[in-house]
Amino acid sequence: MIRLFKVKEKQREQAENANGGAPIKKQTAGELRLHKDISELNLPKSCAITFPNGKDDLMSFEVSIRPDEGYYLGGTFLFSFQVSPIYPHEAPKVKCKTKVYHPNIDLEGNVCLNILREDWKPVLNINTIIYGLYHLFTEPNYEDPLNHDAAAVLRDNPKMFESNVRRAMAGGYVGQTFFPRCV
Repeated sequence: MIRLFKVKEKQREQAENANGGAPIKKQTAGELRLHKDISELNLPKSCAITFPNGKDDLMSFEVSIRPDEGYYLGGTFLFSFQVSPIYPHEAPKVKCKTKVYHPNIDLEGNVCLNILREDWKPVLNINTIIYGLYHLFTEPNYEDPLNHDAAAVLRDNPKMFESNVRRAMAGGYVGQTFFPRCV
């Protein structure tokens, strides 16, 4: 019985090659699930998704977030997503490409969001992650920081934190660190 399936598969490949087309690459389960997730996206108006490598590479894409409230109002922040072939059993790798003064995003772009780490479950999807990232900008969390300095300022002096965020977003220094303009 197993041999029969191998013969059928071989015949199918030969037929495809005979038609002059390139052999059709099978999609992984992760690609199929990601395609479903992307087709069902329900993003806020302030978020957009792009595919820098074209629609043929769904496993690598970018999301821009432009918060419409909170400290980061008016800024535009770009995130890169790298999705594993075993998605949804493994969370996507997400990096912030915009240098930002934020308690939950370090200066290298690493993001501290629980659903990207210990709280990831296969029932979660790309839409959930994007809403989680958006939430980081509307309500930054000083209790679980990657940027400890920003978290301490937010906790101890919210007015100073707001001033630092505005300076960073306008393209300026906060302490010894320069932030490119993102507004």
